[in-house]
Amino acid sequence: MTDAPDTIVLVHGFWVTPRSWEHWIARYESKGYRVIAPGYPGFEVEVESLNADPSPVEAITASSIVEHLDQVVRALPTPPIIIGHSAGGAFTQILLDHGLGAVGVAMNSAPTEGVPVVPLSQVKATFPVLKNPANRHRAIRYDFEHWNYAFTNTFPEAEARALYERYAVPVSGNIIFESALANLTPGHQGTWVDYHNENRAPLLFVAGSRDNIMPPKVQWSNAAHYKAESTITDVVEFGGMPHLLPAAPGWEEIADYVLAWAVRHATTPPPVVPEPLAPSEAMTV
Repeated sequence: MTDAPDTIVLVHGFWVTPRSWEHWIARYESKGYRVIAPGYPGFEVEVESLNADPSPVEAITASSIVEHLDQVVRALPTPPIIIGHSAGGAFTQILLDHGLGAVGVAMNSAPTEGVPVVPLSQVKATFPVLKNPANRHRAIRYDFEHWNYAFTNTFPEAEARALYERYAVPVSGNIIFESALANLTPGHQGTWVDYHNENRAPLLFVAGSRDNIMPPKVQWSNAAHYKAESTITDVVEFGGMPHLLPAAPGWEEIADYVLAWAVRHATTPPPVVPEPLAPSEAMTV
C-alpha cells in the first residue's frame, strides 16, 4: 500500500474560472486536504475582470495552459489527486500522460486527440463559436441562452441565471477551433496523449447523462481509446446531471464519490501483469 495523497488539484474548464470549484474547495478542505485550483495563465483575476477585459482569453493557448499546470503539479512535494472538469478533464489526462499525479478524474471531459465522436448536441453547444471563422481570433462570450444549453440545462432558470452571472467568462475561439479540427490536422495537437502509456496513473471518467456539450458517449469513447493493459481506466455515469457538475444539485454525492475512488486507486498498487512464458517454458508447465 502507498500513502494516500494529501493534496487535490482542481482544474477548471473553458467558459469558467477556478471560481467554479468554490463548493468543492470548501468540501475537500473540510476533510483535511490541501486544495489547489490554479487558473490558466492570465485567469488569476476575477470573473468580472475577464468579462470587462477578455484579452487574457484571446491570448491563451492549449500549450501554455498545459505548461502552466505541469509546473504547478511538479512543484508539489508529493503526487496529488488531479480532478479536471470539461477542458480541465482533457488537461488532467495530459498531466497523467506526463507522469504526474497519483490518480486522475476527468469529469464531463473534453476529448483528447483522436476521439472522433461529435454528437449533435455538442455541435449546437459550440455553434456560437464555430459559426464564424473570424471567431478564431476572438474571445467569445455566450449569451445566457447558449450558456444555459451547454452548462445548466437541468437547472431552474433563476438558478441558472445566477450561475451565469457568477461563473461565465468568454472562451478562446482559437482553442475551440483547434479542438474541433484536431482530428483533421496531421501530427500531435495540443490535446495529444499516448493511449498506450503503461505508466499512467489510474483515471476515472465521470459523465453526466444530460450533458449537452460533452455527452456521455464522448466520455465512453475517450476512455475506450486507452489501450495499456497495466493501467486502470474506469467510467461512471450520473443520471440527470448536466455539464456544470461542480455546481449541479447533488454535486456533493459526485464530489464524495470521485474522492473515494481516487483515494482507493491511489493507495492500491496496480495489478502486476506477468510476463508471458517463452514457448519452450509454456510447453513444460
